[in-house]
Amino acid sequence: MPRYAQLVMGPAGSGKSTYCATMVQHCEALHRSVQVVNLDPAAEHFNYSVMADIRELIEVDDVMEDDSLRFGPNGGLVFCMEYFANNFDWLESCLGHVEDDYILFDCPGQIELYTHLPVMKQLVQQLEQWEFRVCGVFLVDSQFMVESFKFISGILAALSAMISLEIPQVNIMTKMDLLSKKAKKEIEKFLDPDMYSLLDDSTSDFRSKKFKKLTKAICGLIDDYSMVRFLPYDQSDEESMNIVLQHIDFAIQYGEDLEFKEPKEQEDESSSMFDEYFQEHQNE
Repeated sequence: MPRYAQLVMGPAGSGKSTYCATMVQHCEALHRSVQVVNLDPAAEHFNYSVMADIRELIEVDDVMEDDSLRFGPNGGLVFCMEYFANNFDWLESCLGHVEDDYILFDCPGQIELYTHLPVMKQLVQQLEQWEFRVCGVFLVDSQFMVESFKFISGILAALSAMISLEIPQVNIMTKMDLLSKKAKKEIEKFLDPDMYSLLDDSTSDFRSKKFKKLTKAICGLIDDYSMVRFLPYDQSDEESMNIVLQHIDFAIQYGEDLEFKEPKEQEDESSSMFDEYFQEHQNE
């Protein structure tokens, strides 16, 4: 039997730990067993119990206090993750060898870990050797994404992780429950975006022809290849959480031995639930 993993990624403050806590509660309500592993050596607190905590192996504060290293917060975190990559046997002993595991890995928020450092890629390869089916779950704060330029930055961050890790990836806008009714309506266009329309909407903001040309090229890349789409995640709405979980389960074919799901049927069903979610919240 395969094992399953979600790599929960995203910038600092995007809601990774909250996502893990609420997703565990949601899965428990569905009578599904889900465990969490904390991989953030700088984490201070989180609202879930863990089966493994990287801080038992190494902690950022200890690295920063080491006079022989003299690292700041970012350098200390990179050092911790590289140390972790050299000690995957610690993680293996924590995970054990139980079949049909479903584990959420709460990852650090430093973007360099997913762009030009090999640590997370090495983790993915190691998990695959341990027979895990891995899905990346990239989180972005919906309150950050309501402006076109910020949205493009968020897309590039998600795309960078997707290309670097080479695994299925589901991109999520978190904290939808904190948006006003007006903001929820505005953000719909960012969930499955028409990049050229967003570019036209922002034409008046361009101060440089070179900047406009670069932005147009980026939008063309994203739009032409349909590489990034976002799902809304509202922790106060069970249906919203279920839509996200369905997409992730389909990406890693969770439970395929029990019931095979045709891609088209799954897509149609999720799209229908997706539309219903926004119709309900617009009427509130």
